[in-house]
Amino acid sequence: MSASQRFASVDALRGLAVAAMLLVNNPGDWGHVYAPLEHSAWHGCTPTDLIFPFFLFIVGVSLALALGPRLDAQAPVAPLRRTVLVRAARILALGMVLHLLAWWLMGKPELRIPGVLQRIAICFALSGLVVLHLRRSAQQWGLLALLLLGYGLLLAWGGSLDKVGNIASRWDAALFGRFGYEWNAATGLGHDPEGLVSTLGALATSLLGLQAGQYLRRAQWQNLWLLGLGSACLGLLVAEFQPLNKQLWTPSFVLWTGGLGALALALAHRLIDQAGWPALGRSFGVNAIAAYAGAWMCTVILEGFGLMAPLYAGAFGWIDCLAGPFNASLAFAIAFVAVWAVIVKWLDRRGIYFKV
Repeated sequence: MSASQRFASVDALRGLAVAAMLLVNNPGDWGHVYAPLEHSAWHGCTPTDLIFPFFLFIVGVSLALALGPRLDAQAPVAPLRRTVLVRAARILALGMVLHLLAWWLMGKPELRIPGVLQRIAICFALSGLVVLHLRRSAQQWGLLALLLLGYGLLLAWGGSLDKVGNIASRWDAALFGRFGYEWNAATGLGHDPEGLVSTLGALATSLLGLQAGQYLRRAQWQNLWLLGLGSACLGLLVAEFQPLNKQLWTPSFVLWTGGLGALALALAHRLIDQAGWPALGRSFGVNAIAAYAGAWMCTVILEGFGLMAPLYAGAFGWIDCLAGPFNASLAFAIAFVAVWAVIVKWLDRRGIYFKV
């Protein structure tokens, strides 16, 4: 891995995305969450809806930085392909283990098959194969355009874009049935926000990140800014015909969030890599999957053994009395992130990095 390029800005953005995941996934009281910290009910885009796209965008950026220099150095493709696929398989397996743990300890009725890590694994594997086998930038751009156009036409051909009637939910329900996030046995309808069909849109986000990563490693700063502005503006234009929707990961959502991701990357690079600002979030970024998985297991164990509610009431009940339930819930989420910030900082200082 010595030939790869490492940018503190990329680690920082990845880490901030992970910290934000922990923040929005662990409120003290799900009934009292400030609106910006919740996902859109369906159409639309809240700040929380940006977190997962930003992470997948950084997946693409990281692959460009890790594999691009090796390919330039004429490294053999087969070992690189094996490394990509093996790591993707490990991420996928970890995602299933976390879901097994939740199913076992929290008494969930069914084991859910799709999930966040499962989607990351698929996007990582396919984006890695694109880097290795479609070397030309024009080929990668062509694939991205075909993917966005094809997925957009598929959604339009499927008819309704409501939650249960859209084609992605219908196909995912047929594929996963009761093993999806939502399932109605009486109607045969269901929905999963990390379903297989909508992963087409998520893959496009990673492919957009690939292009941003190529610009970053080639010092094409102007192109990176133009990518961000152009993609975000195009996303808003496309949203007039097919709305922003995180759960369907519509093409407009890909372009809008990918554009914002590119702008965030350009700004972070300017401030951190060039101007020397502190790389806030770096400790989360260099142990990203470990932090996410560890936080997940922590939450599942607390919930599974009935410790979460008394912990929240005992440690944050006074905030509820003084400042209201929304602030108490937010305080718990911030405290949860702070605990994990201490953990990953300690690991980083000792050079301990968990790789999947």
